[in-house]
Amino acid sequence: MDKKHDIRNRADIESLITRFYDYVQVDPVIGHFFTEVVKVNFQKHLPVMFDFWENILFYSGNYNGNPMAVHKHLHSLHPLTKEDFEHWLKLFKATAHEHFEGPNTELIIQRAMSIATTMEIKLLHPSSFS
Repeated sequence: MDKKHDIRNRADIESLITRFYDYVQVDPVIGHFFTEVVKVNFQKHLPVMFDFWENILFYSGNYNGNPMAVHKHLHSLHPLTKEDFEHWLKLFKATAHEHFEGPNTELIIQRAMSIATTMEIKLLHPSSFS
């Protein structure tokens, strides 16, 4: 097996995110959000996610969407739970650690934790922000 390296560029982000969504689609806990609730078109979704995570890690400026609005809509279709967020994060961390190691790998995991926590609080406890 090849030695793992750190996330260095967009190609590494594409590799990480592609593998992550391969796992997500068949995941028994959260897969249904992507395959049944929303029926995500991954051919369109993955390039958006590549831009999002490249911007999160390398400040590329390639992403200008509104992930909070997307997840509010998802939450209105099928309520997300604390466990869903925890499981998403567990999968993200496991995928990152399975394929990469180094400071950028840890940084993208930290940022994923921050994003998941913020979304969870805003979606599950919206009265905290009114």
